[in-house]
Amino acid sequence: MSPRVDADAVVLDIEGTTSATAFVVDVLYPYARSRFAALLTERAGEPEVARAMAGVRELTGEPDADAARIEKTLNAWLDEDRKAAPLKVLQGVVWSEGFARGDLVAHFYADVVPALRAWHAAGVRLYVYSSGSVAAQRAWFSATPEGDLLPLLAGLYDTENAGPKLEPASYRRIASAAGAAPDRLVFLSDRRGELDAARAAGWHTVGVRRPGEPYYAVGVGDHPEAGTFAGIRVGGGGR
Repeated sequence: MSPRVDADAVVLDIEGTTSATAFVVDVLYPYARSRFAALLTERAGEPEVARAMAGVRELTGEPDADAARIEKTLNAWLDEDRKAAPLKVLQGVVWSEGFARGDLVAHFYADVVPALRAWHAAGVRLYVYSSGSVAAQRAWFSATPEGDLLPLLAGLYDTENAGPKLEPASYRRIASAAGAAPDRLVFLSDRRGELDAARAAGWHTVGVRRPGEPYYAVGVGDHPEAGTFAGIRVGGGGR
């Protein structure tokens, strides 16, 4: 049965929801890994890079860690798929430049972009909430096979400006920033823990379950679920 949600705004997870996790792991992670060394040695004086390097040193308790040590830590975090803020920032720097150069083109499941355009045309506001940095999100949605999708989006949120995705307080911050009542927002994600947190904050939720994704077998608990965006109806009165 297709989920029908009475809401004014949709908040999107990316990895496993709009886009294949395999693309992130098999394409984006190696791209970042191959460029960390140059970034850390040649551009350490840039404010954004310097802050992220300081963040790595703080999280590891190694105040004297040099570029090589920081690179090793970043690669270890990549192997663990750890959602560390400094890693996300540095990935965002590398990926933004890769998308801008045309080295990278974002992946979206075939059902996603038509749904986003239809919701936007119907007056539904669209937001993104991802563990990837806002810079990475902006690059992702601007460099797609369907062209620049940023005009469809009303706002971008990450773990820096909203908070951790498993905490209800993060979803309350997003609702406040978006100027939306919690019960007028719906969160689409493939992870039950994130959906639980959003629901605890008063949001609607839909679990997106795509075969082949890491969380497919786990399921989404008692949240409404859909296999594609085409099966989700959003709007006033559940239309």
